[in-house]
Amino acid sequence: MKELVATNVHTVVHSPIGELILVACDDALVGLYMAGQKYLPDDDHFGEEQQPAVFEHAAAQLDEYFAGERRHFELRLAPVGNEFRLSVWGELNRIPYGETRTYGQLAANLGEPQMAQAVGAANGRNPIAIIVPCHRVVGADGSLVGFAGGIERKRYLLEHEQKVVGTWSRLF
Repeated sequence: MKELVATNVHTVVHSPIGELILVACDDALVGLYMAGQKYLPDDDHFGEEQQPAVFEHAAAQLDEYFAGERRHFELRLAPVGNEFRLSVWGELNRIPYGETRTYGQLAANLGEPQMAQAVGAANGRNPIAIIVPCHRVVGADGSLVGFAGGIERKRYLLEHEQKVVGTWSRLF
């Protein structure tokens, strides 16, 4: 008997920061990529263009996020990565909306304070941008560094969140 293998499907949604490519496998989101970002997977990762319910939920929640009405996403996520990357991405989800952390702080939270560069590399390979908030990580001096979607998008996302929570200042 042949084993059924789940395959990815994708769709494209529009946002204030450009087109976003959503990728799902079964009923879980496995990717959210920005057009032209670094570290895009191979084309075969995206699968056919389809419109499963997970995309409708993700698109609606992204619209709410960009409208300033949503601070937490409620979606089934299934990022694919090694144990270290998964632990880094888990730490990203602990960064409160409208706040930032440094790579060093994340490394220390993981019990590996000497691993800030490795944390940065894992952060850059986050497959579910925005929803797993890799944009909330900044350099040790607070500077905007290391965002696969580009610094201007990172600045937009951070300023958007800070405006919503009322802590916005032109620090970036």
